[in-house]
Amino acid sequence: MQPPPSLWWSTLERPVTARPALDRHLDVDVAIVGGGFTGLWTARELKRRDPTLRVAVLEQSVCGFGASGRNGGWASALFPISDESVVAYCGLETFTEQRRLLERAVTNLGRCEREDGIEAHFTQGGTIDFARSAVQRDRILATIESSRALGVGPEDLAWLEGDALAEHGSVDGALGAKYSPHCARLNPARLVRGLSDVVERLGVSVYEATKVLRILPGRPGRQPEVVTLGASVHADFVVRATEAFTPTMPHERRSVVPVYSLMVATEPLSARFWDDVGFSRHATFTDDRHLVIYGQRTSDDRIAFGGRGSPYHFGSTIEERFDANAKVFSMLESTLHELFPTMDGSISHRWGGPLAMPRDHWPSVRVNYQTGLASAGGYTGDGVVLSHVAATALADLITEPDVDTEFTRLPFVQHHSRRWEVEPLRWLGINVGLGLATWADRVERRRGRLSRASALLERMLR
Repeated sequence: MQPPPSLWWSTLERPVTARPALDRHLDVDVAIVGGGFTGLWTARELKRRDPTLRVAVLEQSVCGFGASGRNGGWASALFPISDESVVAYCGLETFTEQRRLLERAVTNLGRCEREDGIEAHFTQGGTIDFARSAVQRDRILATIESSRALGVGPEDLAWLEGDALAEHGSVDGALGAKYSPHCARLNPARLVRGLSDVVERLGVSVYEATKVLRILPGRPGRQPEVVTLGASVHADFVVRATEAFTPTMPHERRSVVPVYSLMVATEPLSARFWDDVGFSRHATFTDDRHLVIYGQRTSDDRIAFGGRGSPYHFGSTIEERFDANAKVFSMLESTLHELFPTMDGSISHRWGGPLAMPRDHWPSVRVNYQTGLASAGGYTGDGVVLSHVAATALADLITEPDVDTEFTRLPFVQHHSRRWEVEPLRWLGINVGLGLATWADRVERRRGRLSRASALLERMLR
């Protein structure tokens, strides 16, 4: 497999060629299946705790081939579950501890990037959620009010309008915006490829072009085993860090669903344009429509912009042809012109790929000490920072299983999501939800009011 044709990969200093594949039996302390953010951060954290650990990373393509190398480049404190749902699940105190840890994790990720000598264009300018209609404004203000009741202060989440908003950036028709300082923009391909080099320097064995066929649990007298096309690996722990590609593994078809998110990028835009719209602090941006969109001003003054809209494919199928969808690319381009009518450059890159969504939208970090199997993932698009946090929790659980840490206390550690429904139920449910989001946005845009689809969609997401 070759790297995806994204803007991010085109910025790398040298062509990406796969490291040698595993071609012999291996005995290690920890084997990690998947060379994305989760797998590489886990390898890094393990070696930082104990440099003597034998750690191997097995990647079927090249490190960063999946969502880690082609996402929107948001290093955010966002969590894929609403604040109210987290509080209902684990209580206000645990919610607050998790919120503050995730907020610190944004800055910590940037610190790790600098310490490791990686230039991934990390800039913490916060994130802006624009309200471009009265309906969106009312929804955002209600969200902020709910957050205040949960102890979230204006220093962490604020309503901005007028000159205060213009200091961060503007889009056409904005009535105001929700702003959080807890987000940075970065180039994800530069970060993930840099991490793959860092862990090798730490002594991790990284094997690319190595397809894992199955993972066998350990049992008394026998270690867990990873079986590849060319060889096998025995380890004390096997970490599955396969994210959207998890359904391709045996017995994992219903663990998560691969949801496709697509992106476009413009040519470098003129200084006149950026003087007009701002974003000099490089805040990431979205608006409060139901069908998710996300964007950033890149280090070379492009807009990298993405969104949902591609259908879920029957049977959790993942194919390279699904990475492109002319209708979605057209929608993204027209949305960009809607947000920025004065945009003076054309689209230079189009790409996409799958991300992993669990049935209850909760990410998870799990270690089974009886079988030696561990896993982390299910970030539903918020994985740049969550993967770093999950890797830290995994490293804590593996190296110090009897020690309680702020990471192992997180409510998604040792969390088990229920499995997705069998087909055709999940195909119908997911694509109906996509249709409801599209319809709700259309009604809000044309009629200036909430639609019944909004209420139905909210009920489906609970």
